[in-house]
Amino acid sequence: MDLVLSYTPPLNKKCSPLVLKDDEDVAALLASRSDSTCKIPLGVTVEPTEVCAYEKSGQESSDDTDGSHDGLRDNYLDLSVFRNVKHTSNDNGASATEPAEGNPPIDPLLRLTGAGSDEPANVPTIEASDSTFSDGSDLHEGKYFNTKKDLKRKLSDIAMKGNFEFRTRKSNRSLWVIECIDPNCSWRLRASKIVPESTKFVIRKYVGVHSCLLLNRNANHRQATYVVIGEQVAPQYVGVEKGLGPKGVQTFARTELGAQISYYKAWRGRKHAHTLIRGSPEQSFHVLPSYFHMLEKLNPGTVTRIEVDGESRFKYLFLAFGVAIRGFRYMRKVVGIDGTFLKGQYRGVLLVATAQDGNGQCYPLAWGIVDSENEDAWTWFLTQLKEIIGDTDELALISDRAPSIKKVISTVFEKAHHGACAWHVAQNIKNKFKCADIMGLYWSTVNAYRCEDFAGYMIEISNRYPRVAKYLENEVGFEKWSRCHYPGLRYNITTTNMVESLNSVLVNARDFPYVALLDVIQEKMSKWWNDRQIVGMALTTPLTPSRESQLRPRFAQSNGWHTLQLNPVTYHVKGGELEGVVDIFNKTCTCKEFDIDKLPCLHTVAAAHNAQVSVYSLVSPYYTKEYYVLAYGETIYPVGSQSQWDVPNEVVARIVLPREVKDKKRGRPKTSRFPSVGEFRKRKNHCGKCGAYGHYKKRCNSQTGSTEGNPPTNVPV
Repeated sequence: MDLVLSYTPPLNKKCSPLVLKDDEDVAALLASRSDSTCKIPLGVTVEPTEVCAYEKSGQESSDDTDGSHDGLRDNYLDLSVFRNVKHTSNDNGASATEPAEGNPPIDPLLRLTGAGSDEPANVPTIEASDSTFSDGSDLHEGKYFNTKKDLKRKLSDIAMKGNFEFRTRKSNRSLWVIECIDPNCSWRLRASKIVPESTKFVIRKYVGVHSCLLLNRNANHRQATYVVIGEQVAPQYVGVEKGLGPKGVQTFARTELGAQISYYKAWRGRKHAHTLIRGSPEQSFHVLPSYFHMLEKLNPGTVTRIEVDGESRFKYLFLAFGVAIRGFRYMRKVVGIDGTFLKGQYRGVLLVATAQDGNGQCYPLAWGIVDSENEDAWTWFLTQLKEIIGDTDELALISDRAPSIKKVISTVFEKAHHGACAWHVAQNIKNKFKCADIMGLYWSTVNAYRCEDFAGYMIEISNRYPRVAKYLENEVGFEKWSRCHYPGLRYNITTTNMVESLNSVLVNARDFPYVALLDVIQEKMSKWWNDRQIVGMALTTPLTPSRESQLRPRFAQSNGWHTLQLNPVTYHVKGGELEGVVDIFNKTCTCKEFDIDKLPCLHTVAAAHNAQVSVYSLVSPYYTKEYYVLAYGETIYPVGSQSQWDVPNEVVARIVLPREVKDKKRGRPKTSRFPSVGEFRKRKNHCGKCGAYGHYKKRCNSQTGSTEGNPPTNVPV
């Protein structure tokens, strides 16, 4: 049942009352009255119509886009004022209204225009019934939103959860009018700015009850845009590196938002969520100078570098935390260097230089981002690295056999010794000579401590694989991969596994913008430093846990060995497969294990027991608790929120533009690296008939069919 308002024209009181159908009729009524403060007698009748008068006017005037009546439309007629008003007739036969007993007199004109009150006018209350349903929101007239975007986000969320759609009837910078997509539905909302100069929006009119059919409710609606999905799913990516994939976003939208979205929309929503949490790739270049400034400010001694080209486009960056630089003095002087590709929009290569602490854990020294692993990039990175770790005979640099690295190391580091990663050499052998069965013999040769043992293994390799022996001797060189022939001191480190471990830790973060990636690096290093500091302070043994566990069994193994003292510091030890002569003062043994690893061998343990010397005094200080605690004795601090940064104007004004990227290839971008030389990734074909691996169903020779309940044959372990 609806209320119909009418009035009698002042110039002709004998004519029939005129019905107020829309805002234009109201405007005409007001214009006909010269005295704006006079009272206007209105006739009120009740008709069994389904759509309110002001709703009809809204539909009929939906094409009005000139905004000439916006002031009136923001103040619809408040029909609730007539709930307690009784209808009477005056002497002239015109309808009039009188206030009910106990209520103050009502000025219809003031109610009509909304003047004289700070509160927004109300809409007729429509209660949900069997034929209607509520949108279930907490919206109401007079509710404020900071921006129009916040209001639209709220309405989109309500629409998705309620499985209904709405369309925009009118929208500009100061007004937003929407209604249910069903033209016969009563649900609608009108909001506008509080004042033209403000960005705040207030709900002027709101009907939150739907009168449309349930058949019109749709889970795959227009309000479920990738932007809305991204904003809703963004909290799922806070504090995590990987988070939900596109299929996970689809599940989230279906279960949490009640929306069915495509895989592509889920992918775009996930990408938008990443941008909201981690910033855009372009923004990352812009804030990079300020970010580095804050790192240097909060972490004294930190070294940062940004290299740009003549057009201020990004080329390289370098980062080394002051805590790691100062702690390097307590590390063995063996540094592994390598690079791994980045998967973000602007790609690039992440370069890493890391040492290994006394407990066998990675100790990251420096990070760099360059365009690719070329000679210029490596020269720039290693030059920055040289400034923080120096160049001495004690220093050993371990890398793969990439030609650019090999050439640059010999140029930049004149005193340090370069060693090749034994694992990469092994992969080259398998790929080049197709002899994987040599690997056991090869690794025995690599790990030989004595040159005599090494020579014996090489003779066997020469007899069985003469081409491999020539390759190892002439192309690679014994001094690059052999432990006993290495001119410097590389301890027990024969591969770049410590660098590969860091790359695997960042496998998910390599998709982030540069600043977000550096944030992950800082966060992980802060955690490692804190955790290892706690472990170091809790140690009750003189050595680190890994070295203690390595040394303790040698006491039992060397127990009962025959020891003969040759002079005050030299002992001849017999036992095991090999005899040894130990010099306790110079910390050497003829087995060479003590000389290279700097950890007492079996012969040294036996000699120290006989000489009543503490075996811990013979261990290299790099393996002790003292050095371990000193290496991790400081803290790496984060830069915090960007709103809290205090950056000088000259740093903020520095321009760093994104690097130019080659034309993107069509299709899905690659996110997995190409296999390195000698690394095979054979596809595991699975038979749907017998369950075995290595062949397809159509080539299966099994006569018994499925082997359900029995383990399949040829399954790789």
